[in-house]
Amino acid sequence: MANTYTQIYIHYVFAVQNRLGLIQNRWRDDLYKYMSGTIANKEHMLLAIGGMSDHVHALVSMSPKQSPSDLMADVKRSSSLWINENRFVMGKFA
Repeated sequence: MANTYTQIYIHYVFAVQNRLGLIQNRWRDDLYKYMSGTIANKEHMLLAIGGMSDHVHALVSMSPKQSPSDLMADVKRSSSLWINENRFVMGKFA
């Protein structure tokens, strides 16, 4: 549609399964960079990201081309896979 402008900001908060403090300082920044790339590849813009060892906060400027739940499913799935492939934690990260 011509001359249509959309501005959607969503603050996501998601936790490690069972709120375990598994996100370690030594690889936290790399995790945030990885999540940022995933968000950008889906045509959204990450405005801020941070968190603690048991959860992550992300402020995202959303494109209307994808639902918020689909974006978070993609981010959580890909970042969990990345953590498991790099063996940052003992056992399976979720």
